[in-house]
Amino acid sequence: MAEVQPSSPSESPTPEELRRALKAFKKRLKLARLDDESGLGHGPTSGGKSSGIVAVMPPNQYPKAVWDKLVEQGRLKYAGQGLYQLATT
Repeated sequence: MAEVQPSSPSESPTPEELRRALKAFKKRLKLARLDDESGLGHGPTSGGKSSGIVAVMPPNQYPKAVWDKLVEQGRLKYAGQGLYQLATT
């Protein structure tokens, strides 16, 4: 996997960096939901349960400026306490 070079604080995040950060965020959210849904007590004969997870802490490989820019663009929404969620369109 390629190393992520975070931009310096004075620079604005590049579009490529924003794209990779959003992709990493979506993957983390998907894995959190899958982990929640696969817990004990959800047997194969039960109706199953959908995950209630809507927000997660973003990957720390990217600086806060990247997440702030994605919120500014309307692609993410700050949910409080360091958590972000996908913006609904």
